[in-house]
Amino acid sequence: MAQHKILGIDPGSRNTGYAILVEENHSFRAVECDVIRAAHLEDQTERLRHIYEAVTKLIQKHKPEFCAVETPVYGVDPLAMLKLGRAQAAALLAISNQNLAVAEYYPKAIKKAVTGNGNASKKQVAFMLDKLISIPGDPLASDASDALAVAWCHFSSIRQPAQAKSEKLYHQNNRKSSWKVFVEDNPDRVKK
Repeated sequence: MAQHKILGIDPGSRNTGYAILVEENHSFRAVECDVIRAAHLEDQTERLRHIYEAVTKLIQKHKPEFCAVETPVYGVDPLAMLKLGRAQAAALLAISNQNLAVAEYYPKAIKKAVTGNGNASKKQVAFMLDKLISIPGDPLASDASDALAVAWCHFSSIRQPAQAKSEKLYHQNNRKSSWKVFVEDNPDRVKK
């Protein structure tokens, strides 16, 4: 029986990544990771409806107990940021209409939860996700990988207090940060 089931969403007006992360007996498995594709729809309102309906179906199918969504913080193109915010709103509304609470996380918090470094690259995040979580099938699309990172971030925030405290101490101990140090200090978080 799953101890936790989390839906993570990386919103986008053309591609919205999603992932269902399940924790069972202290191991983690991605049940489903994919992308809601809306680029084929010309009208922005049709794209938003498509995202809303797809997220609603995911919740009804998987019945997650938690939902988490990435919150965009900046962008070069104001129009692109507006479209991204609308896609996020469509996902948030779908979650809310299914009577689930939702947590929002900034990109730096997500990267830090997965890698220990808020400035990690997408490649580093994907590498750590592959070590932390059993991921079925082919390599994930970038948006799906980002959504899985959002779900992991939320899991990290709801951990038992003792685990959260030890993680906090890890970040405060001023050791030089590296992948090798992280893996040595967190053997229970690395999939073999």
